Amino acid sequence: MDSRVSELFGGCCRPVGSGNGGALRGRAGSGCGSAGGGGGTSKGRKKNGRHRGSKANNPPYLPPEAEDGNIEYKLKLVNPSQYRFEHLVTQMKWRLQEGRGEAVYQIGVEDNGLLVGLSEEEMRASLKTLRRMAEKVGADITVLREREVDYDSDIPRKITEVLVRKVPDNQQFLDLRVAVLGNVDSGKSTLLGVLTQGELDNGRGRARLNLFRHLHEIQSGRTSSISFEILGFNSKGEVVNYSDSRTAEEICESSSKMITFIDLAGHHKYLKTTIFGLTSYCPDFAMLVVSANTGIAGTTREHLGLAMALKVPFFIVISKVDLCSKATVERTVKQLERILKQPGCNKLPLLVTSDDDAVTAAQQFAQSPNITPIFTLSSVSGENLDLLKVFLNILPPLTNSKEQEELMQQLTEFQVDEIYTVPEVGTVVGGTLSSGICREGENLVVGPTDDGKFLQLKVCSIQRNRSACRVLRAGQAATLALGHFDRSLLRKGMVMVSPEMNPTICSVFEAEIVLLFHATTFRKGFQVTAHVGNVRQTAVVEKIHGKDKLRTGEKAVVRFRFIKHPEYLKIGAKLLFREGVTKGIGHVTYIQAITTEENGLEQGLSSELVSF
Repeated sequence: MDSRVSELFGGCCRPVGSGNGGALRGRAGSGCGSAGGGGGTSKGRKKNGRHRGSKANNPPYLPPEAEDGNIEYKLKLVNPSQYRFEHLVTQMKWRLQEGRGEAVYQIGVEDNGLLVGLSEEEMRASLKTLRRMAEKVGADITVLREREVDYDSDIPRKITEVLVRKVPDNQQFLDLRVAVLGNVDSGKSTLLGVLTQGELDNGRGRARLNLFRHLHEIQSGRTSSISFEILGFNSKGEVVNYSDSRTAEEICESSSKMITFIDLAGHHKYLKTTIFGLTSYCPDFAMLVVSANTGIAGTTREHLGLAMALKVPFFIVISKVDLCSKATVERTVKQLERILKQPGCNKLPLLVTSDDDAVTAAQQFAQSPNITPIFTLSSVSGENLDLLKVFLNILPPLTNSKEQEELMQQLTEFQVDEIYTVPEVGTVVGGTLSSGICREGENLVVGPTDDGKFLQLKVCSIQRNRSACRVLRAGQAATLALGHFDRSLLRKGMVMVSPEMNPTICSVFEAEIVLLFHATTFRKGFQVTAHVGNVRQTAVVEKIHGKDKLRTGEKAVVRFRFIKHPEYLKIGAKLLFREGVTKGIGHVTYIQAITTEENGLEQGLSSELVSF
């Protein structure tokens, strides 16, 4: 793409270590349109705008506007008629629905992507009309950035990118889940403390104290469990956190968009907890935190590999830049660049140095799986911290409204990830609703138990981010109060499903796997810890189809058997298994369903063998 487009919409985003920054900037700019802009004045019909490119050899442009998605091109919105205004409002509702409450308007751009630009007066009138449209649908607008276009005119002409945000009527707020990965002592919890508490760290870990759940975490300064922290943005894009809100309920009430950070453990001995957090909580994105002074060390490579194996889009934050010289930070950036560009990763690193870069990076990151934004910041001095907030504010959801509707029309399925006992409330379970809709007072069945049964229960109340919620929709995480249901009957890895589902369970399943690493040979009888969604259990290899053994890098279909109790699995689910340094990934291809009677017989046989 023309280098002038790079300057317009790529900002200073550049591939790290590459001299051809314009190439990526052009791609970054092009993505602004390819994100799914829509059908102009009417779907599929193009405006008869002036093609001003005739005077210039290479007029700047974006890709043509697409019909689906939440990005809309508008040449100008100056004094529309009442009929035209109503049509524009209807179009905005469509864009907001496509973006699940967010839309991006490019003002001064024709439907074919030509960057025409508007005069100061025309732009002012267009933004006034856009604001009226937003008020009509109950939304707010925020100007993301402005750029001048001067390729064929003596009069300064501008294009403006505007974010329109409205909370959908059927939910409290937009919700994105971000898993936080990185080596121990890289500054993960400190960064989250600064973001969510609104106060900078003192250099000795004060900001992270509010995030720790156990005394030994406070004493050692190391996270060993999974904790959740929230950062809100209101409809105008302003940060809402604990600095101006006393409780999580107040943050939820004031926010149109919520970022839920899943703080995972960095130490290698807590790796199983980190894997469980990645597989069970279904994060939309992952944030890999790397310390500028130590670079890629410890579990950093392992966490990077986990995110890629589970196909979770990730961005990188280089922390503690206040402790290092500029040369040290650049060395860490280059070290990351080398790893990201390796054939196994095949990523395009994108260094973010300005607000303009952050906007471009957010739009590109959700659309192109190859682009990896990199931030360099300090939790002590606050350097570049605002760039990360801009990025998180604009970051769009991965699923569109159609996919969300399809999930909601399926039968209810809730993954049990955490179990609590709350005084005066009773048993409470936390997890994610995989499909369907869950309401207060609904009757569900939970299982499988150790003997393969499903038990009836009633959902007494629901909370999301510590605030009451009457209806839970597919993809949302929440806690459900189950009243006086016996906690001892529950365990992590269970599911709560609609009674009409007639769920099938299995002890034996087959998966197509790739053995990522094994010191010797992978054979029948080998035991591994299998992670499938929220299921985590030891399984033994019963058979390797077509082969006697596997070595590192080889593929095969393998039959596994759970050694303790049956589990609820689905065909196509991602599988991640490990045992010491042995690691592998794959997906479930076959499930040997069992009935309650069969499972009882299996349990009886195994107990007889043990007693014998």
